Amino acid sequence: MRADVVAPLPVASTETVGLGSAVGAERPSRRIRPLGVVLVAAVLLLVCGLPAALVAGVVRTGAPPAPGSSAVPADDPATAVARRLGERMTAELARQSAALLGGDRAGFLAVAEPVAHPELRRRYAALRALRVAAWQAGASGLPTPVEGRPGEWRLLVEFRYCFVAPDCRTSRVLTGTRWREGERPRLLAVEPSRSAETGTRPWEVSQLVVAVGPRTLVATTPALRRKLPGLLAQAEAAARVADTYAVGGRPPDRYRIFYAGRDEWRRWYGGGRPEWTGGYAVTVGGGHHEVVLNADGLGAGGADDLLRHELTHAASLPERGYPGKGTWWLVEGLAEYAGADGEPVDRYAGLADVRRLLGGGWDGRLDSLSLSDDAPADRVSGSYGISYLAVRHLIDRFGPERLLAFFAAVVHERLPVERAAERVLGEAWSALHEECVGHVRAVVA
Repeated sequence: MRADVVAPLPVASTETVGLGSAVGAERPSRRIRPLGVVLVAAVLLLVCGLPAALVAGVVRTGAPPAPGSSAVPADDPATAVARRLGERMTAELARQSAALLGGDRAGFLAVAEPVAHPELRRRYAALRALRVAAWQAGASGLPTPVEGRPGEWRLLVEFRYCFVAPDCRTSRVLTGTRWREGERPRLLAVEPSRSAETGTRPWEVSQLVVAVGPRTLVATTPALRRKLPGLLAQAEAAARVADTYAVGGRPPDRYRIFYAGRDEWRRWYGGGRPEWTGGYAVTVGGGHHEVVLNADGLGAGGADDLLRHELTHAASLPERGYPGKGTWWLVEGLAEYAGADGEPVDRYAGLADVRRLLGGGWDGRLDSLSLSDDAPADRVSGSYGISYLAVRHLIDRFGPERLLAFFAAVVHERLPVERAAERVLGEAWSALHEECVGHVRAVVA
């Protein structure tokens, strides 16, 4: 079974974010194996916008900053109180961030009341296992009093992070925190983000064990620890393929891969994926996409082609999203081509479903191949297969470099496909489209 384009995650949002596409939030997905092996994924592509008011926090290392000046003259008394309290909270976050980066668990816990320590210990261990290399914490707006709890305040905090590579562009997550007021405010709770952009990150809610290679980081839960060595080897091999599809020749500093058990699949990044999804790549900002694999969806064949597919999304897609459903075939076709990794066309697993879809249920337009959440398995397989065969034909005709330039023009520059074809491929798209569809029909005839 597989997965495809869906609506935004059905979770409560702690932030307001603009979408990167006129058609809204989209999640392209992966190919499935026809005989019940779920080898498909979904790409959630949303814009990672910045909050309007970001109060400076700690960056990477060093002593926490001194609290800034108190209220500005225009503040009313209540706002002035909140502003001064927010400055003290920010100073505590700076101390905690420096402790995290310095490997000081006691210092990381010291800003919090004991009631928060179990959650913070788990979070600290997960982030250290992921080799957190940059961690910034800053207030987004002013703290607000918690109704019915005198002396307690809620502060929205933006965390920015890097794993392994300290100089990477940071990813971001916006999180609610709860504090007890005082000269040195005390942290009472850190909430899972429930972000509208991506949903809850694995390190926010799960214990993690991690393996790191030259190009990849692979994480899972302790119950699945035995899978890590094999997954890391597969991920490193897939990364070598995916690197060749990096638009502009700039692959990610590390591919981030999370291997989800049944409960984690339902929880990480908001859950709620179509039943046919075997994996997906989700943008988390800073040019990074984090890949999730469904442990229950992988059959005896393992994760090789799925990893190549998903890591190619991570290498090729822009962080702000792709233009819309009409380009789904190009996004998924390129990832399917990478997933196939040069195997002969007649070995592609979805040819029977391609033949079935050509026989009925499809209008013959590549821009109408995107899928609904409840699409049947044969429609999913057929749509991915047609996309793969169309992209493969364009690569056979023009070569991988020009195809990737065409992909960049359509998906990154957001040129209409007609203009991109004439500019990059030197031919009219109407003729190329008919040629691609004719090739697909010929392959399965």
